[in-house]
Amino acid sequence: MSTLIKGGTVVNATGAVAADVLVDGEKIVALLAPGFPVQADATIDATGKYVIPGGIDAHTHMEMPFGGTFSADTFETGTIAAAWGGTTTIIDFAVQPKGSSLLSTLDKWHGKADGRCAVDYGFHMIVSDVTDTSLKEMESCIDAGVNTFKMFMAYPGVFYATDGEILRAMQKARETGATIMMHAENGIAIDQLVAQALAQGRTDPVEHGLTRPAELEGEATSRAITLAKVTGSPLYIVHLSAAQALDAVTKARDTGQNVFAETCPQYLYLSLEDLAKPDFQGSKYVASPPLRPKEHQSELWRGLRTNDLSVVSTDHCPFCFKDQKELGRGDFSKIPNGMPGVEHRVDLLHQGVVAGEITLERWVEICSTTPARMFGLHPRKGVIAPGADADIVVYDPSAQQVISAATHHMNVDYSAYEGMEITGKVDTVLSRGRVVVDAGGFHGAAGHGKFLARELNQYLV
Repeated sequence: MSTLIKGGTVVNATGAVAADVLVDGEKIVALLAPGFPVQADATIDATGKYVIPGGIDAHTHMEMPFGGTFSADTFETGTIAAAWGGTTTIIDFAVQPKGSSLLSTLDKWHGKADGRCAVDYGFHMIVSDVTDTSLKEMESCIDAGVNTFKMFMAYPGVFYATDGEILRAMQKARETGATIMMHAENGIAIDQLVAQALAQGRTDPVEHGLTRPAELEGEATSRAITLAKVTGSPLYIVHLSAAQALDAVTKARDTGQNVFAETCPQYLYLSLEDLAKPDFQGSKYVASPPLRPKEHQSELWRGLRTNDLSVVSTDHCPFCFKDQKELGRGDFSKIPNGMPGVEHRVDLLHQGVVAGEITLERWVEICSTTPARMFGLHPRKGVIAPGADADIVVYDPSAQQVISAATHHMNVDYSAYEGMEITGKVDTVLSRGRVVVDAGGFHGAAGHGKFLARELNQYLV
């Protein structure tokens, strides 16, 4: 069926223009002068609203195993929540257990997601076991549309990789054109600080932040950048939270090195003070890297303006306060690491526009266009243009809303942003031409989302 979205302001990363948008089937077929006469099966009135490309959240963890439990959102509930928040594509992480193969891991994650997602989806691969076999399997993953491989400098004994293992994986990435994604914290030093805190009886959630200092994120980021320079591998730093890490990324980018980084809304709006909330409420904010002192926030916003931070993803990994976060009562190191956020990224970043931190076009760029290009989905995704998938959000920039667990759609019993008053709200969402959110209701379905086999990073030089 055809749909005409009329009367709105189309906002792409390259600028904003008054235009009507014609959709036929799953594709955008034309941008028209306002009021240009055209027949369509359905019409959406976007007067006074923005018409933007659907959001792409390039960092989610649905049904992720961690610390003896699983993140609370399934691929069905998590992608429905994403749609409510104007995100029409997610890229989730398949998690290789040590001793298993990458291809069997990919098959397992397809089994979790295929036929269950309400919006389109792709995968990154977490490489936790670097062997001759897994390095060879990276090539097969690339052939299957998965060409980004995440490694960890944190979590010794679980996901941790040595510098030598990282170097070998980076050499394979350089050979194939793949991108290495890095969780950059010095896990060996952090484990010592955690053990010392517990031995001294310091068990509250705030200790999670105090034992993972920003300096150790900065050090690990610098080390990852050095290994990438030695090998010639592209590098993407995930969930960057600290000014020290941003400084290392900025210096590398200034030399022309293929280094990229994302941050997350929680690092822009929340802080170490939230981890220090009494009565174990701070556990709701335990994630890694941890929330930082507030002075880091202005540096991250600056990084978004200068493009040293290229993307904002959520690292959506929700664990309920009851029965899951509570596993760490009396021992902060046992609190499952992760926070909910997939539903609120587009809104929270629009607050950056309202506050004058970023421009309207930059909002679209970091929400949609850059992740589409970074992860091989552009121009199919990330732009309002003829030929692109009709992943479209009609956004009301003047609507007022209050974020709350009472009204969100994520499968978790708290909101990290409870009571936050924001300006702007998703009005209507189309996923490949199908209206999935409209008039305060969900009209999509599990299984509508398709797997996206991705091309290589389009920013490589």
